[in-house]
Amino acid sequence: MSDTRAAATRRLLLVNQFAVKLGFNLLMPFLADHLARDLGCPAWAVGLILGLRNVGQRGLCLVGGAMADRFGCKPPIVAGCAMRTGAFALLGWATDLPVLMIASTLTGFAGALFDPGVRAYLAAEADTERGTGVAAAFGRFTAAGQAGLLIGPIVGAALVQVGFQLAAVTAGGVFALLTVLQAWRLPAVRPAATARVRDRGFLADRRFLALCAVMSIAYVLSFQVYTTIPLALGETGMTWIFMLSAVAGIAAQPVVSALRLPPARGLVVALALSGSAFAPMLVGPRGAPFTAVLLAVATCLVGTYEMDLIVRMARGRRVATHYGLYATASGVATAAGSCLTGWLWDAGSPRLVWLVLHTAGLLAACGLTVLLPRLDRQ
Repeated sequence: MSDTRAAATRRLLLVNQFAVKLGFNLLMPFLADHLARDLGCPAWAVGLILGLRNVGQRGLCLVGGAMADRFGCKPPIVAGCAMRTGAFALLGWATDLPVLMIASTLTGFAGALFDPGVRAYLAAEADTERGTGVAAAFGRFTAAGQAGLLIGPIVGAALVQVGFQLAAVTAGGVFALLTVLQAWRLPAVRPAATARVRDRGFLADRRFLALCAVMSIAYVLSFQVYTTIPLALGETGMTWIFMLSAVAGIAAQPVVSALRLPPARGLVVALALSGSAFAPMLVGPRGAPFTAVLLAVATCLVGTYEMDLIVRMARGRRVATHYGLYATASGVATAAGSCLTGWLWDAGSPRLVWLVLHTAGLLAACGLTVLLPRLDRQ
């Protein structure tokens, strides 16, 4: 691929990430409140529905990653964007629990199709980019997502005042446009890092499996902005929280990129910040802004360094599948975590929820610290 075409592809992948975050955050920050207030779902059902979306995306990423490695990155990227278009429309009009569960799962599976391919594609392009690397490329990738995260809730908050269905149609429209753009402009080539290699040695790589297990906690904690924190604040409060989170993420990204930490150490810091983020919630909802800022910085760290470490551990082979397994572990953990926190919330123990989340993050940071000597050898 020529330098000009490669640069255009990288820009397109950044546009993809911006649009994905924009469309997603037009709708999803308001789903928990819609389910609880408009449809009367109990907290456990809210946690289940949102957890199914996450397990559909994160939990099935192994399927999407294997498809990207087998058939090339473009087909699952386009198919995933098209699937999310329809899933968002269904989510907007569903009222029964089974239909809501199906719509949420399809929304997630759509992400499982396109996310590994996008990341593997960008990682392969970053490897050939002079003067930069995977961490720098994914720093920009994360910043593009943070921009979408900033704009999405603002537009979504205005749309849900008219009706949740309008927000759902608009979000689906974003993905419809993205489907056309990717089908038209994304080169149909297989990145070098996703060459077809049939070995399954990564399933026996204890270091990689340990990384998947420990880092799944980071996703359990960050997912709380869609579950327990909205239950504590309500729809109006969450609009400001998402705006604050996005601004903090955009402001933190240049600093995070400039630090140039070793990838594993950057992830230790991310886990420690994620756990610490829930300490302010112990004093009540007024601690939510501090929680949002700390989670945003932690997300920047994870987004910048996780793919760098995954690419190194994959040694350039089946990168999308490696990321798929990593994401699958986090999806399963997040689904279990959503059910647990929802159950504790229904039991009338919000403070216990925050304490459990706080402790889990700090323990995960300690666990990854123990793994550092082995990960640094990568």
